[in-house]
Amino acid sequence: MKKETITTFMIGLMIAAIFIVSFNAYQLQQLQVGLQSKSTAQNPTQQQNTQLQGMESILPKGVPAIYGAELGISFDDVTPDNAAKADETIGKLGKLDVDIKLDDAQKARYITALYTMENGISCEYCCGARAIIFENGDPACGCAHSYAMRGLTKYLIVNHGSEYTDAQLLEEAGKWKTLFFPDVMQQKAAVLKANGVELNYINLASNKYRGAEKGTASGGGNMVGGC
Repeated sequence: MKKETITTFMIGLMIAAIFIVSFNAYQLQQLQVGLQSKSTAQNPTQQQNTQLQGMESILPKGVPAIYGAELGISFDDVTPDNAAKADETIGKLGKLDVDIKLDDAQKARYITALYTMENGISCEYCCGARAIIFENGDPACGCAHSYAMRGLTKYLIVNHGSEYTDAQLLEEAGKWKTLFFPDVMQQKAAVLKANGVELNYINLASNKYRGAEKGTASGGGNMVGGC
């Protein structure tokens, strides 16, 4: 075989090898992207947490996964720009607290999510209660915000209990609390971030870091919906 022919043959082999390696790398990348997309689709809470890390605003947006369409509500409905719509949405969630009754097993989860885990969740900016429920599960605060968070939690436990962990129940309530007190929660997010605390709705809205924003120069800010 002539030298020129051998050289041409070797170059051809090299090109083919580069093509195969590049193609395999592309296929692996697509597989990883596909697996990641599947994972976030199966866990909408994880997806929203990931988005929270890079958002300038910590306010949740759009129709909540799983229950939003069922209840006819959107995170975008709770805004200081439309007080009537915000009150309507808060009232719709609050009515669930009155209408839904829990059995013993359901009530145990309810207490874990709203009172025990991370020291519970409260309406701290319009009510000084330790949490929105007492240790026995009874309401501890009569403001519209607490009714809404209790009502949503009851609804999810009764209708989608297998789809939410206790932590995700607390987190979902926390998303709405963030909408109820957008200014002060934004301040709290800045404080947590500055101190290296992971930004997610449990850290932000539960009692785990309650009062972390105290002393910030801009004060509490506005509240959406009445107490």
